[in-house]
Amino acid sequence: MSTPRKAAFHTLGCKLNFAETSTLARALEDAGYARVREEERPDVFVLNTCSVTENADRECRRIVRRFRGINPEAFIAVIGCYAQLKPEEIAAIPGVDLVLGANEKFNLAGHLERMEGRKESHGQVVAGPIKEVRRFIPSFNTSGQAAAGNPAGRRTRTFLKVQDGCDYFCSFCTIPLARGRSRSGTVAETTQQVRAIAATGVKEVVLTGVNTGDFGREHAESFLQLVEALDRVEGIERFRISSIEPNLCSDGVIDFVAASRRFMPHLHMPLQSGSDTILKRMRRRYDTALYADRVTHIKRAMPHACIGADVITGTPGETDEEFMKTHAFLRAVEVDYLHVFTYSERANTTALRMDEAVPMELRRERTRQLRSLSAKLQHNFHISHQGSVRPVLFEYGEAEDPGHAAQLFGYTDNYLRVAMPYDAGLANTIIPVTLGRTGADGHIAGTTNPMGSEALRRCAN
Repeated sequence: MSTPRKAAFHTLGCKLNFAETSTLARALEDAGYARVREEERPDVFVLNTCSVTENADRECRRIVRRFRGINPEAFIAVIGCYAQLKPEEIAAIPGVDLVLGANEKFNLAGHLERMEGRKESHGQVVAGPIKEVRRFIPSFNTSGQAAAGNPAGRRTRTFLKVQDGCDYFCSFCTIPLARGRSRSGTVAETTQQVRAIAATGVKEVVLTGVNTGDFGREHAESFLQLVEALDRVEGIERFRISSIEPNLCSDGVIDFVAASRRFMPHLHMPLQSGSDTILKRMRRRYDTALYADRVTHIKRAMPHACIGADVITGTPGETDEEFMKTHAFLRAVEVDYLHVFTYSERANTTALRMDEAVPMELRRERTRQLRSLSAKLQHNFHISHQGSVRPVLFEYGEAEDPGHAAQLFGYTDNYLRVAMPYDAGLANTIIPVTLGRTGADGHIAGTTNPMGSEALRRCAN
């Protein structure tokens, strides 16, 4: 490899992966690499993979081909969930030089140093059994992609990994096989991480993990203790919980978020199915009655809160009747948007051994129906806030669309995406905004509210 060494990262999947990519990039920078964009012909490409995507193998091959087209001599390393699950399959892809498992990826710099200058016909695999993965490595984003209006790639918010792995072993899921058992740092360690983030000027921290609400169990601590401690950290104005299982979204967590000025009224709770029969087949740890109770409690404590839900269509045994139960349940509970996934078979999962497989075209049709429902739910949520005043944290950067006036974008406390005419002075600030109509692009038109701090105080209540 040439000197100075340059590395580029490409990340697939969840925000957890993006947080880990940022941590690995900082480690490579400490080892003497410069992080660059893909088109700058880096010496090293790092692909952080996901196992949830329906065509993980095809996606991996496509991206590796693109890497080789940019720089045929570059060293290509593949990490992430798919790399742990199918390391030999990935190592056989032409151009892949190194595949690192869940435990080994955090020593990426050391492995690159060990293999410097070596390119062989078959990629080398360094991946141990997932049951041996015990360490928790905290991760968070530090900077974004440089862009017009934001040449330094500064961030207004960051995703902080507070938990990893999962002990639930749902019948459809490979995450425990890819990431191992549930683990986390302590409350004190996580609080220290947030203080370090606050020093970078970031205003919002999004707490993320595989099963975030399971935080602290091995340390005799709890997720509620974590949010209580983080609420006292100076320098961060907003915290947001990325996702929490309904059985772990306790009264204590909901009531604390409702009373806090720093934790945002936005909760994402995976549902997966509105049929109790299917939930049992999935081995989920709740039923629809508990889910509905959690939604009711949230909306009672925070009427303006935004609630999101994950749903999977076409799991084995999902008849037309069971699917319609899901559709009806989602219309009945007060959720505000959906993340809809089409079930696809995963090696080594219990669901593979179940009968009554749903034809793929029918799965996709059900996905289309639920995504259409999601659009209606989101539209109704937008309409319910039209004319109201909400605090908005505006991001750095501006729209790079020569056909339109430059815009500044941000999120309300309850996760509504707002657009306003570009004003660099508003970046990374929180101001009261009157919400107008929703445009064709899904953004809500906002106008600054002349009542200033008084309006902000009222809309926080």
